[in-house]
Amino acid sequence: YLRNTCASFRKCVKYLTSSKDEKATTFCRLFGSCRIFFCQRLSDMQNKINFTTLQTVFRNPDGDDKPWCFVKRNRKLEWDYCKVRRCSEGPAPVTTPTPVNPDPSAAQFSQCGISQPSRTSRIYGGSKSFPGAHPWQVSVQVRAKGSSFAFGHVCGGILLSSCWVLTAGHCILPNKDFQVVMGGVNINQDEDMDQTIPVVETIVHEQYRETPNAVYNDIALLKLQVTDAPYCAKETRFVRSVCLPDQMFPAGKECVISGWGATENQTYSSQLLNARVLMISQERCRAPHIYGSVLDNSMLCAGILQGGTDSCQGDSGGPLVCEQDGKHYISGVVSWGDGCGQQNKPGVYANVYNFKDWITSKMN
Repeated sequence: YLRNTCASFRKCVKYLTSSKDEKATTFCRLFGSCRIFFCQRLSDMQNKINFTTLQTVFRNPDGDDKPWCFVKRNRKLEWDYCKVRRCSEGPAPVTTPTPVNPDPSAAQFSQCGISQPSRTSRIYGGSKSFPGAHPWQVSVQVRAKGSSFAFGHVCGGILLSSCWVLTAGHCILPNKDFQVVMGGVNINQDEDMDQTIPVVETIVHEQYRETPNAVYNDIALLKLQVTDAPYCAKETRFVRSVCLPDQMFPAGKECVISGWGATENQTYSSQLLNARVLMISQERCRAPHIYGSVLDNSMLCAGILQGGTDSCQGDSGGPLVCEQDGKHYISGVVSWGDGCGQQNKPGVYANVYNFKDWITSKMN
């Protein structure tokens, strides 16, 4: 759609520039690539076209801080901010979001579940995420134990408090050092809002187990290293904790999954993605043609039964978050599923409400 629209607009520009009207003005337009400009002489006919609106639609359709576009790198679709400047100006300065430190007089993490307003542009069932839209999202990273190798992303995680991260039990690998990175949205870049914190302890649920058909009690906690006593992570616009649930959300409730797309059989996206899914009742998910008797109370289902959007857009260990009265609650932890986005095979999540007592007891 975007390619066809851009091609049509270029034809329009070519037509307008064929005019020999002396009152022609300069118009700078970006298409297809962030680094290619179309600076043209346009006639008075430009007054008949709302170019401001067109620029908003094609360069910045979702009200982001700066114009952006999709680019293909190493056969993967990513997005990046455009390096744009006016035709008559010098190179545009490179700007990055500035982290906002909390008021030192206020207690850190005194409120949970508060995020920045979410602005997204849907693509293939998932959406790019903006800094601060999912401030509890964590990248769980590992390297060989005791080595000096670089850490690599392996799973998602959820910030519950300054010093505790929730993830999936199957993400805890043996003989590995762990660290978490939070705040940013691109795991391939160092971003100003990033916080990188070592993990000092991993706690897997005592009844965690895997079978050929399912993963049971798939939940774990990561205890973080204190960085500025008594805090580990520091609360900012981009780093906040999510709330533990005080209820099971009803079937049909729309909730959000997020992550970098990493699963056991799929490469990851460098950009944080999110997608909306619907909660599915236990009774329906236990139907023989869906998951049958392998489901127990340690799990819940969410997705689109018709297929398409699934937690393939998220990470193992990442969040399924539901909003209620302006607060966000962690309802599920991405666990397992049969295939990806298949009809009648929704994503299966660790049921956080079922583990609330276990979580609070370990954290305390």
